[in-house]
Amino acid sequence: MIISASTDYRLAAKKRLPPFLFHYIDGGAYAEHTLRRNVDDLAKVALRQRVLKDMSTLDLRTELFNEKLNMPVVLAPVGLTGMYARRGEVQAAQAADQFGIPFTMSSVSVCPIEEVTPAIQRPMWFQLYVLKDRGFMKNVLERAQAAGCSTLVFTVDMPIPGARYRDAHSGMSGPNAAFRRYLQAITHPRWAWDVGLHGKPHDLGNVSHYFGEPIKLQDYMGWLGNNFDPSISWKDLEWIRDFWQGPMVIKGILDAEDAKDAVRFGADGIVVSNHGGRQLDGVLSTTRALPAIADAVKSDLKILVDSGIRNGLDIVRMLALGADAVMLGRAYIYALATSGGAGVSHLLHLLEKEMRVAMTLTATRRIADITTDCLVKDK
Repeated sequence: MIISASTDYRLAAKKRLPPFLFHYIDGGAYAEHTLRRNVDDLAKVALRQRVLKDMSTLDLRTELFNEKLNMPVVLAPVGLTGMYARRGEVQAAQAADQFGIPFTMSSVSVCPIEEVTPAIQRPMWFQLYVLKDRGFMKNVLERAQAAGCSTLVFTVDMPIPGARYRDAHSGMSGPNAAFRRYLQAITHPRWAWDVGLHGKPHDLGNVSHYFGEPIKLQDYMGWLGNNFDPSISWKDLEWIRDFWQGPMVIKGILDAEDAKDAVRFGADGIVVSNHGGRQLDGVLSTTRALPAIADAVKSDLKILVDSGIRNGLDIVRMLALGADAVMLGRAYIYALATSGGAGVSHLLHLLEKEMRVAMTLTATRRIADITTDCLVKDK
């Protein structure tokens, strides 16, 4: 029986998934130092335990961009989510919807926008990269807006793909990749039945919609690699800011000066993120980057944070360090891969219980009460 949000779903996902999919979601860039630091540095954040404060009433609700959330958590955009469970974006979005938090669709999802939005009640968030193919960007933004997506999450820390060596070893890329993936699939029959056979079509739904023909998994890495734009600058986002009729969040901020640039640009929020350690190895963990960024721009926009968050205690730690909410990526994908939407729902309830324990023992009745006062100060 799965009892731990932080480790058990990951182990179960590793058993169920073909290696190329597990290592794609589990891995990082280069030697994966930042990947590990994200988890280790967050675990070292010490909280002040307080007692005898009458903690009989707790409220985990918060508000982001005029949306009410039952918990300060947003499901992060993850490419190829639909390869981890049958029509995975739909299942994850429904779990988030039922719990009362937003789901963010990746622009390189398996399910297209038009398949997911009718399946949920609350508005979906949508994520986009700056790509060389501006026609695709305009097309997908128009479709996201027409479908009622409320918030645009713009990922800016991928002007070039990271050096992810696990992908070449696992079969996601490299020589004979398609054949290796096929062999892995047939040796993982539960995944093959659920996703391989009944989860079709296996293409990039939003990209295929734009081109009018299927863009398959084998085209995924090449299409992305050819379309990332290293010439990206703030001016490239101006037409998007003008076009998008809703909140715009800049994802991939690790430096306080870049956070100030986001304020000057007119962003409504930022995500303090190192892409889960999947881009530049050796950079700060988000745990270490967050406090300086919060000091610089806390009063100017909403601050979200991702990378390394595995349980409810981690959420409280990030809020105490200065975040308004967190984004979950790997944690919910592990649960989705293991048990579909039911796994994501179970995970969210585990996170809520863990948050309640942490809030009770730090004497914080409301989300707004979780501040730097909850932290043990360095001597």
